[in-house]
Amino acid sequence: MDITERFLNYTRFDTQSSEESDSVPSTSKQLVFAEYLKKELEDEGLSDVEMDEKGYIYATLKSNSKKNIPTIGFISHYDTSPDCSGKNVNPRIIRNYDGGDIVLSEGIISSPAKFPELLQHKGEDIIVTDGYTLLGADDKAGIAEIVQAMCWLRDHDEIEHGDIRVGFNPDEEIGMGAHHFDVEKFGCEWAYTMDGGDLGNLEYENFNAASAKIHIKGISVHPGYAKDKMVNANRLAAEFATMLPEDETPETTEAYEGFYHLLGIQANIENATLHYIIRDHDRERFEDRKDFIEDCVRRMNDKYGNGTVTAELKDQYYNMKEKIDPNMHVIDIVLKAMQDCGVPPKVEPIRGGTDGAQLSFKGLPCPNIFAGGVNFHGPYEFVSIQVMEKAMQVIVRICELTAQYND
Repeated sequence: MDITERFLNYTRFDTQSSEESDSVPSTSKQLVFAEYLKKELEDEGLSDVEMDEKGYIYATLKSNSKKNIPTIGFISHYDTSPDCSGKNVNPRIIRNYDGGDIVLSEGIISSPAKFPELLQHKGEDIIVTDGYTLLGADDKAGIAEIVQAMCWLRDHDEIEHGDIRVGFNPDEEIGMGAHHFDVEKFGCEWAYTMDGGDLGNLEYENFNAASAKIHIKGISVHPGYAKDKMVNANRLAAEFATMLPEDETPETTEAYEGFYHLLGIQANIENATLHYIIRDHDRERFEDRKDFIEDCVRRMNDKYGNGTVTAELKDQYYNMKEKIDPNMHVIDIVLKAMQDCGVPPKVEPIRGGTDGAQLSFKGLPCPNIFAGGVNFHGPYEFVSIQVMEKAMQVIVRICELTAQYND
Protein backbone atom coordinates (compact mmCIF):
# COMPACT_ATOMS: atom_id res chain seq x y z
CA MET A 1 0.00 0.00 0.00
CA ASP A 2 1.41 3.42 -0.88
CA ILE A 3 1.05 6.53 1.24
CA THR A 4 -1.78 7.96 -0.88
CA GLU A 5 -3.95 4.87 -0.59
CA ARG A 6 -3.23 4.70 3.13
CA PHE A 7 -4.26 8.32 3.68
CA LEU A 8 -7.40 8.02 1.55
CA ASN A 9 -8.44 4.96 3.56
CA TYR A 10 -8.14 7.00 6.74
CA THR A 11 -10.35 9.81 5.43
CA ARG A 12 -13.26 7.37 5.15
CA PHE A 13 -13.61 7.45 8.93
CA ASP A 14 -15.46 10.26 10.68
CA THR A 15 -13.32 11.00 13.74
CA GLN A 16 -14.55 14.45 14.71
CA SER A 17 -14.01 15.23 18.39
CA SER A 18 -16.42 17.24 20.54
CA GLU A 19 -15.87 20.02 23.05
CA GLU A 20 -19.29 19.31 24.57
CA SER A 21 -18.36 15.84 25.82
CA ASP A 22 -16.79 14.71 29.09
CA SER A 23 -15.95 11.20 27.87
CA VAL A 24 -12.52 10.00 26.69
CA PRO A 25 -12.39 9.89 23.78
CA SER A 26 -14.93 12.65 23.40
CA THR A 27 -16.79 10.77 20.63
CA SER A 28 -17.26 7.02 20.30
CA LYS A 29 -16.74 7.16 16.53
CA GLN A 30 -13.06 7.88 17.13
CA LEU A 31 -12.74 4.39 18.59
CA VAL A 32 -13.98 2.86 15.33
CA PHE A 33 -11.00 4.29 13.51
CA ALA A 34 -8.68 3.47 16.41
CA GLU A 35 -9.61 -0.22 16.14
CA TYR A 36 -8.94 -0.12 12.40
CA LEU A 37 -5.57 1.53 12.95
CA LYS A 38 -4.57 -0.94 15.65
CA LYS A 39 -5.30 -3.86 13.31
CA GLU A 40 -3.39 -2.18 10.50
CA LEU A 41 -0.30 -1.83 12.70
CA GLU A 42 -0.56 -5.51 13.65
CA ASP A 43 -0.98 -6.53 10.01
CA GLU A 44 2.08 -4.47 9.04
CA GLY A 45 4.17 -6.44 11.53
CA LEU A 46 4.81 -3.88 14.25
CA SER A 47 5.43 -5.20 17.77
CA ASP A 48 3.88 -4.39 21.15
CA VAL A 49 0.71 -3.07 19.50
CA GLU A 50 -1.84 -2.06 22.11
CA MET A 51 -4.81 0.24 22.53
CA ASP A 52 -6.03 1.29 25.94
CA GLU A 53 -9.64 1.88 26.95
CA LYS A 54 -9.35 5.58 26.10
CA GLY A 55 -8.26 4.92 22.52
CA TYR A 56 -4.54 5.63 22.87
CA ILE A 57 -2.52 3.39 20.57
CA TYR A 58 1.13 2.42 21.07
CA ALA A 59 3.38 0.21 18.93
CA THR A 60 7.06 -0.50 18.25
CA LEU A 61 9.29 -1.08 15.27
CA LYS A 62 12.02 -3.15 16.87
CA SER A 63 15.68 -2.20 16.59
CA ASN A 64 17.77 -3.92 13.94
CA SER A 65 21.05 -2.91 15.59
CA LYS A 66 23.25 -4.21 18.39
CA LYS A 67 24.29 -0.66 19.28
CA ASN A 68 22.92 1.34 22.17
CA ILE A 69 20.62 3.66 20.20
CA PRO A 70 18.17 6.07 21.88
CA THR A 71 14.54 5.01 21.64
CA ILE A 72 12.59 7.76 19.86
CA GLY A 73 8.94 8.16 18.98
CA PHE A 74 6.56 9.62 16.42
CA ILE A 75 3.07 10.77 17.40
CA SER A 76 -0.05 11.92 15.57
CA HIS A 77 -3.68 12.45 16.52
CA TYR A 78 -6.57 10.86 14.70
CA ASP A 79 -9.44 13.15 15.66
CA THR A 80 -10.55 15.93 13.32
CA SER A 81 -11.73 19.40 14.23
CA PRO A 82 -15.21 20.16 15.60
CA ASP A 83 -15.14 23.30 13.40
CA CYS A 84 -16.23 21.49 10.24
CA SER A 85 -17.91 18.19 9.42
CA GLY A 86 -15.69 15.15 8.95
CA LYS A 87 -18.54 12.86 7.86
CA ASN A 88 -18.71 11.42 4.35
CA VAL A 89 -15.43 12.99 3.25
CA ASN A 90 -15.18 12.80 -0.53
CA PRO A 91 -11.53 13.37 -1.47
CA ARG A 92 -10.31 13.92 -5.02
CA ILE A 93 -6.78 13.93 -6.43
CA ILE A 94 -5.84 16.81 -8.73
CA ARG A 95 -2.93 15.45 -10.76
CA ASN A 96 -0.20 17.87 -11.84
CA TYR A 97 -2.07 20.88 -10.42
CA ASP A 98 -1.85 23.73 -12.95
CA GLY A 99 -2.04 26.65 -10.51
CA GLY A 100 -5.59 27.67 -11.43
CA ASP A 101 -8.96 27.63 -9.71
CA ILE A 102 -10.22 24.27 -8.49
CA VAL A 103 -13.96 23.60 -8.66
CA LEU A 104 -14.66 21.51 -5.57
CA SER A 105 -18.40 21.35 -6.25
CA GLU A 106 -20.85 23.53 -8.15
CA GLY A 107 -20.40 27.07 -6.83
CA ILE A 108 -17.59 26.09 -4.44
CA ILE A 109 -14.18 27.11 -5.77
CA SER A 110 -10.75 26.91 -4.18
CA SER A 111 -8.79 29.72 -5.77
CA PRO A 112 -5.17 30.89 -5.44
CA ALA A 113 -6.60 34.40 -5.28
CA LYS A 114 -8.01 33.54 -1.86
CA PHE A 115 -5.59 30.74 -0.93
CA PRO A 116 -2.19 31.68 -2.40
CA GLU A 117 -0.66 28.63 -0.71
CA LEU A 118 -2.00 26.62 -3.63
CA LEU A 119 0.61 28.13 -5.93
CA GLN A 120 3.41 26.60 -3.89
CA HIS A 121 2.15 23.21 -5.09
CA LYS A 122 1.84 23.88 -8.80
CA GLY A 123 2.89 20.76 -10.69
CA GLU A 124 2.22 18.49 -7.71
CA ASP A 125 -0.60 16.04 -7.09
CA ILE A 126 -2.88 17.49 -4.45
CA ILE A 127 -5.82 15.96 -2.61
CA VAL A 128 -8.84 18.22 -2.10
CA THR A 129 -12.36 17.92 -0.67
CA ASP A 130 -15.71 18.30 -2.40
CA GLY A 131 -16.24 21.59 -0.55
CA TYR A 132 -18.67 20.23 2.04
CA THR A 133 -16.35 18.72 4.66
CA LEU A 134 -12.82 19.07 5.87
CA LEU A 135 -10.28 16.62 4.44
CA GLY A 136 -8.67 15.34 7.64
CA ALA A 137 -5.03 15.80 6.67
CA ASP A 138 -4.86 17.30 10.16
CA ASP A 139 -3.77 14.82 11.27
CA LYS A 140 -4.40 11.68 9.26
CA ALA A 141 -1.63 12.75 6.90
CA GLY A 142 0.71 12.56 9.89
CA ILE A 143 -0.49 9.05 10.72
CA ALA A 144 -0.07 7.90 7.12
CA GLU A 145 3.47 9.29 7.02
CA ILE A 146 4.47 7.58 10.26
CA VAL A 147 2.99 4.20 9.33
CA GLN A 148 4.47 4.38 5.82
CA ALA A 149 7.90 5.23 7.25
CA MET A 150 7.74 2.26 9.63
CA CYS A 151 6.84 -0.03 6.72
CA TRP A 152 9.72 1.35 4.65
CA LEU A 153 12.20 0.75 7.44
CA ARG A 154 10.77 -2.72 7.97
CA ASP A 155 11.45 -3.51 4.32
CA HIS A 156 14.92 -1.89 4.21
CA ASP A 157 16.91 -3.65 6.87
CA GLU A 158 20.11 -2.07 5.56
CA ILE A 159 19.02 1.16 7.32
CA GLU A 160 20.25 0.86 10.90
CA HIS A 161 17.86 2.08 13.57
CA GLY A 162 17.00 1.60 17.22
CA ASP A 163 13.61 0.89 18.75
CA ILE A 164 11.08 3.30 17.27
CA ARG A 165 7.82 3.86 19.09
CA VAL A 166 4.67 5.20 17.46
CA GLY A 167 1.70 6.69 19.30
CA PHE A 168 -1.71 7.77 18.05
CA ASN A 169 -4.25 9.57 20.20
CA PRO A 170 -7.76 11.07 20.18
CA ASP A 171 -9.00 14.54 21.10
CA GLU A 172 -6.04 16.74 20.18
CA GLU A 173 -8.36 19.21 18.47
CA ILE A 174 -10.11 19.95 21.76
CA GLY A 175 -6.85 20.31 23.68
CA MET A 176 -7.08 16.95 25.43
CA GLY A 177 -4.86 14.76 23.26
CA ALA A 178 -1.87 14.54 25.58
CA HIS A 179 -3.82 14.44 28.84
CA HIS A 180 -3.96 10.64 28.97
CA PHE A 181 -0.88 9.87 26.88
CA ASP A 182 1.25 7.46 28.91
CA VAL A 183 4.75 8.91 28.56
CA GLU A 184 6.24 6.26 30.86
CA LYS A 185 4.75 3.43 28.82
CA PHE A 186 5.87 5.11 25.59
CA GLY A 187 9.42 4.86 26.91
CA CYS A 188 11.21 7.28 24.60
CA GLU A 189 14.09 9.66 25.19
CA TRP A 190 12.46 12.15 22.85
CA ALA A 191 9.74 12.18 20.20
CA TYR A 192 8.21 14.20 17.36
CA THR A 193 4.61 15.03 16.57
CA MET A 194 3.85 14.92 12.84
CA ASP A 195 1.17 17.58 13.00
CA GLY A 196 2.62 20.69 11.38
CA GLY A 197 1.58 22.48 8.22
CA ASP A 198 3.25 22.78 4.86
CA LEU A 199 6.61 21.51 3.62
CA GLY A 200 9.54 22.25 5.93
CA ASN A 201 7.59 23.50 8.94
CA LEU A 202 9.44 22.81 12.19
CA GLU A 203 7.95 24.14 15.38
CA TYR A 204 9.30 24.06 18.90
CA GLU A 205 7.78 27.26 20.25
CA ASN A 206 4.09 27.61 20.95
CA PHE A 207 1.75 29.82 22.89
CA ASN A 208 1.31 29.74 26.62
CA ALA A 209 -2.43 29.30 26.89
CA ALA A 210 -5.24 29.87 29.35
CA SER A 211 -9.02 30.02 29.24
CA ALA A 212 -11.07 32.65 31.02
CA LYS A 213 -14.77 32.58 31.82
CA ILE A 214 -16.16 35.88 33.05
CA HIS A 215 -19.41 35.45 34.99
CA ILE A 216 -21.68 38.46 35.53
CA LYS A 217 -24.59 38.47 37.95
CA GLY A 218 -27.36 40.92 37.14
CA ILE A 219 -30.64 41.94 38.75
CA SER A 220 -33.83 41.89 36.69
CA VAL A 221 -36.46 44.51 37.41
CA HIS A 222 -39.37 45.74 35.30
CA PRO A 223 -37.73 48.33 33.00
CA GLY A 224 -40.40 50.89 33.83
CA TYR A 225 -39.37 50.82 37.49
CA ALA A 226 -35.69 49.92 37.14
CA LYS A 227 -33.98 53.15 38.17
CA ASP A 228 -31.22 52.45 40.74
CA LYS A 229 -32.35 48.82 40.94
CA MET A 230 -31.65 46.97 37.72
CA VAL A 231 -28.22 45.54 36.95
CA ASN A 232 -28.35 44.52 33.29
CA ALA A 233 -25.85 41.69 32.78
CA ASN A 234 -26.13 42.11 29.00
CA ARG A 235 -24.83 45.66 29.20
CA LEU A 236 -22.08 44.80 31.69
CA ALA A 237 -20.89 42.03 29.39
CA ALA A 238 -20.55 44.51 26.57
CA GLU A 239 -18.74 46.93 28.90
CA PHE A 240 -16.30 44.26 30.02
CA ALA A 241 -15.50 43.32 26.43
CA THR A 242 -14.56 46.92 25.64
CA MET A 243 -12.07 46.99 28.54
CA LEU A 244 -9.71 44.62 26.70
CA PRO A 245 -7.32 46.18 24.15
CA GLU A 246 -8.85 46.16 20.70
CA ASP A 247 -5.44 45.82 19.03
CA GLU A 248 -4.62 42.58 20.92
CA THR A 249 -7.02 40.19 19.24
CA PRO A 250 -6.35 37.35 16.78
CA GLU A 251 -7.38 39.59 13.88
CA THR A 252 -4.75 42.21 14.72
CA THR A 253 -1.73 40.11 15.76
CA GLU A 254 0.91 37.88 14.19
CA ALA A 255 4.24 36.11 14.83
CA TYR A 256 5.12 36.41 18.54
CA GLU A 257 2.28 38.81 19.42
CA GLY A 258 -0.19 37.51 21.99
CA PHE A 259 -3.91 38.19 22.25
CA TYR A 260 -7.23 37.92 24.05
CA HIS A 261 -9.83 36.08 21.98
CA LEU A 262 -13.54 36.34 22.78
CA LEU A 263 -15.03 32.97 21.83
CA GLY A 264 -18.61 33.74 22.75
CA ILE A 265 -21.13 35.47 25.00
CA GLN A 266 -24.21 33.92 26.60
CA ALA A 267 -26.29 36.62 28.20
CA ASN A 268 -29.63 37.80 29.52
CA ILE A 269 -30.50 40.47 32.06
CA GLU A 270 -29.78 38.33 35.13
CA ASN A 271 -26.71 36.37 33.96
CA ALA A 272 -23.96 36.70 31.40
CA THR A 273 -20.84 34.67 30.65
CA LEU A 274 -18.01 35.69 28.37
CA HIS A 275 -15.67 32.95 27.14
CA TYR A 276 -12.09 34.00 26.35
CA ILE A 277 -8.83 32.32 25.50
CA ILE A 278 -5.56 34.07 26.41
CA ARG A 279 -2.38 33.48 24.42
CA ASP A 280 1.24 34.68 24.54
CA HIS A 281 4.61 33.13 23.68
CA ASP A 282 6.39 34.98 26.48
CA ARG A 283 5.66 33.47 29.91
CA GLU A 284 5.94 36.79 31.77
CA ARG A 285 3.59 38.58 29.38
CA PHE A 286 1.23 35.61 29.60
CA GLU A 287 1.04 36.02 33.38
CA ASP A 288 0.52 39.78 32.93
CA ARG A 289 -2.43 39.08 30.63
CA LYS A 290 -4.12 36.94 33.26
CA ASP A 291 -3.47 39.62 35.86
CA PHE A 292 -5.05 42.19 33.56
CA ILE A 293 -8.23 40.11 33.32
CA GLU A 294 -8.37 39.96 37.13
CA ASP A 295 -7.82 43.72 37.31
CA CYS A 296 -10.73 44.32 34.92
CA VAL A 297 -12.91 42.19 37.17
CA ARG A 298 -11.87 44.26 40.22
CA ARG A 299 -12.69 47.51 38.43
CA MET A 300 -16.11 46.21 37.41
CA ASN A 301 -16.85 45.18 41.00
CA ASP A 302 -15.68 48.57 42.30
CA LYS A 303 -18.25 50.13 40.00
CA TYR A 304 -21.19 47.72 40.34
CA GLY A 305 -20.67 46.01 43.69
CA ASN A 306 -18.48 43.23 44.99
CA GLY A 307 -19.37 39.82 43.57
CA THR A 308 -21.11 41.20 40.48
CA VAL A 309 -18.31 39.94 38.24
CA THR A 310 -16.12 36.87 38.80
CA ALA A 311 -13.40 35.30 36.69
CA GLU A 312 -12.65 31.61 36.24
CA LEU A 313 -9.11 31.33 34.86
CA LYS A 314 -7.52 28.02 33.88
CA ASP A 315 -4.08 27.38 32.40
CA GLN A 316 -4.23 25.04 29.38
CA TYR A 317 -0.63 24.53 28.25
CA TYR A 318 2.77 26.23 28.15
CA ASN A 319 5.47 27.06 25.62
CA MET A 320 7.47 23.90 24.92
CA LYS A 321 10.60 26.00 24.19
CA GLU A 322 11.34 25.88 27.92
CA LYS A 323 11.81 22.12 27.63
CA ILE A 324 13.37 21.96 24.16
CA ASP A 325 16.17 24.49 24.76
CA PRO A 326 18.11 22.11 27.07
CA ASN A 327 17.70 19.34 24.44
CA MET A 328 18.63 21.05 21.19
CA HIS A 329 20.09 17.84 19.72
CA VAL A 330 16.44 16.89 19.12
CA ILE A 331 16.15 19.88 16.78
CA ASP A 332 19.60 19.46 15.23
CA ILE A 333 18.70 15.95 14.08
CA VAL A 334 15.53 17.17 12.36
CA LEU A 335 17.32 20.03 10.63
CA LYS A 336 19.96 17.63 9.31
CA ALA A 337 17.29 15.16 8.20
CA MET A 338 15.42 17.87 6.29
CA GLN A 339 18.63 19.07 4.67
CA ASP A 340 19.52 15.52 3.60
CA CYS A 341 16.03 15.06 2.13
CA GLY A 342 16.12 18.32 0.18
CA VAL A 343 13.56 20.04 2.38
CA PRO A 344 14.26 23.71 3.24
CA PRO A 345 13.44 24.06 6.96
CA LYS A 346 10.99 26.75 8.04
CA VAL A 347 11.37 27.20 11.78
CA GLU A 348 8.39 29.18 13.02
CA PRO A 349 6.53 29.65 16.30
CA ILE A 350 3.16 27.95 16.52
CA ARG A 351 0.36 30.45 16.96
CA GLY A 352 -1.55 27.78 18.80
CA GLY A 353 -0.86 24.65 20.75
CA THR A 354 0.17 21.11 20.03
CA ASP A 355 0.23 17.81 21.88
CA GLY A 356 4.00 18.17 21.83
CA ALA A 357 3.82 21.09 24.23
CA GLN A 358 2.00 19.12 26.90
CA LEU A 359 4.16 16.06 26.29
CA SER A 360 7.31 18.15 26.67
CA PHE A 361 6.12 19.28 30.10
CA LYS A 362 5.38 15.65 30.97
CA GLY A 363 9.05 14.86 30.43
CA LEU A 364 9.09 13.94 26.71
CA PRO A 365 10.79 16.63 24.56
CA CYS A 366 8.54 16.68 21.51
CA PRO A 367 8.81 19.30 18.73
CA ASN A 368 6.39 19.38 15.81
CA ILE A 369 7.23 18.50 12.18
CA PHE A 370 5.24 19.25 9.02
CA ALA A 371 2.59 16.75 7.93
CA GLY A 372 1.58 18.70 4.81
CA GLY A 373 -1.98 19.76 5.49
CA VAL A 374 -2.96 23.27 4.37
CA ASN A 375 -6.12 25.29 5.16
CA PHE A 376 -7.12 22.70 7.75
CA HIS A 377 -10.34 22.81 9.81
CA GLY A 378 -12.41 23.72 6.77
CA PRO A 379 -13.66 22.59 3.35
CA TYR A 380 -10.75 24.21 1.49
CA GLU A 381 -8.23 21.94 3.19
CA PHE A 382 -5.78 20.16 0.89
CA VAL A 383 -2.56 18.15 1.05
CA SER A 384 0.14 17.46 -1.52
CA ILE A 385 1.05 13.82 -2.10
CA GLN A 386 4.65 14.85 -2.77
CA VAL A 387 4.81 16.69 0.58
CA MET A 388 3.49 13.64 2.41
CA GLU A 389 6.18 11.58 0.73
CA LYS A 390 8.83 14.08 1.81
CA ALA A 391 7.56 13.96 5.40
CA MET A 392 7.84 10.17 5.32
CA GLN A 393 11.42 10.45 4.04
CA VAL A 394 12.29 12.89 6.84
CA ILE A 395 10.99 10.41 9.44
CA VAL A 396 13.15 7.66 7.96
CA ARG A 397 16.21 9.91 7.93
CA ILE A 398 15.62 11.00 11.56
CA CYS A 399 15.65 7.32 12.58
CA GLU A 400 18.85 6.75 10.61
CA LEU A 401 20.57 9.80 12.10
CA THR A 402 19.50 8.83 15.61
CA ALA A 403 21.34 5.55 15.14
CA GLN A 404 24.50 7.64 14.69
CA TYR A 405 23.78 9.87 17.70
CA ASN A 406 26.20 8.17 20.11
CA ASP A 407 28.89 7.43 17.49
